[in-house]
Amino acid sequence: MSRQAPAAAPRSGAPCTVAIAAARFNQPLVDALLAQVEAELRAGGVPADRITVVRVPGSHELPSAVQWLCAGRKPDVVVALGVVIRGATRHYELVGEAVSRGLMDVALATGVAVINGVIVAENRAQAVARCTGRIRRGAEFARAALEMAELRRRLSR
Repeated sequence: MSRQAPAAAPRSGAPCTVAIAAARFNQPLVDALLAQVEAELRAGGVPADRITVVRVPGSHELPSAVQWLCAGRKPDVVVALGVVIRGATRHYELVGEAVSRGLMDVALATGVAVINGVIVAENRAQAVARCTGRIRRGAEFARAALEMAELRRRLSR
C-alpha cells in the first residue's frame, strides 16, 4: 500500500452490517489493526451490534472464515485482518499471495466486498509502523469497508 490513501468521503455506517475476521498469529499487531477498524466503524456510525468479529489461527485461514461469514451472516462487507512478516524463507510471500487470491475469490464468488487488511511486511519494524504507528492501516481498511458497503447498497437498488 502506498502512503497516498484516497481521501475519506463522509459516510453513514448506520445501516451497515460488517464482519471482521482477524488472525491470532502476530496477535498484538493484528489486535492494533482490529482496534482501529472497530473504532473507525463506530465513528462512522456502525452500531456495535452490527459488527461481528471472529478469530482464526493465522492469515492463511482468513479466506475460509470470510467465506463462512458471507454465507452465514450475510454482511454488507467483510474485513480480513492479518500480519505476515518475512522470515528466513519465502513462506511469507506464499502466504501473502495465497491469502490475497483467496480473499478475492471469496469476494467474487459471494458478491460481498472483502477488504484485504493483511499486512505483508519485510520486517517487524514495517509491520509495527503500519499496525501501531503513524500509518494507521486499520482506519483505512474501515473507511474502505464503509465505502464499499455503501456502493453495494446503492448498486443493489
